[in-house]
Amino acid sequence: MKKWSSLLFLCTLVISSPAAIRLPAVLSSNMVLQQQSTVKLWGWSSPGEKIAITTSWNNKTDSVKGTRDANWQVSIQTPAAGGPYTITIWGSNTNTPIVLENVLIGEVWVCSGQSNMEWNYYNKLPDIGAELPTAYNSNIRFFHIPKTTAVYPQDDCAAKWTVCDSNTLKFFSAVGYFFGKKLNKELNVPIGLINSSWGGTPAEVWTPDSKVITDAELKAAAAKQQADARWPITPGYTYNAMIAPLVNYAIAGSIWYQGESNTGTSATYSKLFTTMIDSWRKAWNKEFPFYYVQIAPFKYGTPLIGALLREQQTKAMAHPQTGMVVITDLVEDTSNIHPANKHDVGARLANWALHDTYKKEGIVYKSPMYKSMEVKKGKVYLSFDNAPTGLMAKGKTITEVYVAGSDQQFYPAEAKIENNQLVVWSKQVKEPVAVRYGFTNTAIGNLFGKEGLPVNNFRTDSW
Repeated sequence: MKKWSSLLFLCTLVISSPAAIRLPAVLSSNMVLQQQSTVKLWGWSSPGEKIAITTSWNNKTDSVKGTRDANWQVSIQTPAAGGPYTITIWGSNTNTPIVLENVLIGEVWVCSGQSNMEWNYYNKLPDIGAELPTAYNSNIRFFHIPKTTAVYPQDDCAAKWTVCDSNTLKFFSAVGYFFGKKLNKELNVPIGLINSSWGGTPAEVWTPDSKVITDAELKAAAAKQQADARWPITPGYTYNAMIAPLVNYAIAGSIWYQGESNTGTSATYSKLFTTMIDSWRKAWNKEFPFYYVQIAPFKYGTPLIGALLREQQTKAMAHPQTGMVVITDLVEDTSNIHPANKHDVGARLANWALHDTYKKEGIVYKSPMYKSMEVKKGKVYLSFDNAPTGLMAKGKTITEVYVAGSDQQFYPAEAKIENNQLVVWSKQVKEPVAVRYGFTNTAIGNLFGKEGLPVNNFRTDSW
């Protein structure tokens, strides 16, 4: 009896002992907090425990009590970019505070997608190898989330904030790094980069499952994904584990490089992608900017699926506060789905942010886009947006241009630039009705805006 009484006493002691204050992984030393914002600090404690948070940039202390569910949250104001600072968190039931050190205030971006966002030094990217000798930059911080899944939304993840140096850079997204490096240089503020990416994943897994399974079109498309042991295909699984733990953390915006794994169901991609964007914005309670990369030319096994996916990505640009980077000119080998040039991809994403988010002038960031066409005397005259000083061809002749008549048969076309328009014709098509430029899986065109960015591939038909 005495034995059982002692055991009962120990159990009661354990149950009644106050729990230590705990923070989510994203709140840690070396983090970057979004500048000039209301940011949330949160965590777990004993129910009713009084929590005091002191921030060194203003020496102000905020207090909050742990809820009945043993969690707490407080909102604080951040100043303009700067640091390093400390944040000290005390609990009334604990003797030792949590001290977050080397905290910077700046701009925070989420970097997500599949392998072309995930790829790093260990994928033998020459751009990153060249960076290593001079990689150290205390004003660039990384939060790299390991690949994992969950059936339900999680409130924490296994990661930590680190300072950019030759070691931590090796494991981080190359595209994300080059994006952040340019922002840091041009804005002269600390940059926090959160990498949440997984090669091979379709967009469905980055979208809350409720948004996919309650929509007949999206549900049917998701069901066509082929299972693979290397990555998940179930809607919501990476959102739950790799995005949901972040949604309390204030960010400036997100960059995205994905789409290759959705080429088999391209018809619904724009709807899926914009649904995903909206769900993220709702979760963060912020209409943040979302900049993304159009997939590169590649030898897919089925004709046109790459072109159709790129068309869907172009369509998504109509969604508020989005921007797309065209990279057809950055590809050397269309048999490789992973173009090696990540530097220019990251830089082009940064240019979108610098102009649209940070209102920097004089930045070339939009590729020319097909606007309209007119047929006159057997020739098609095409006009473009985002080409203020006109078009140019890199080469003697303009390539990857096709024209068709009402029979819907496309023929290689001749083309020239005239008065800032593209003029297209073919002796085989007397009465043209449609033009396509670069509208194949592997096309690498040579038509550019005079500002230097490639013209987006397009078709004027819907056949």
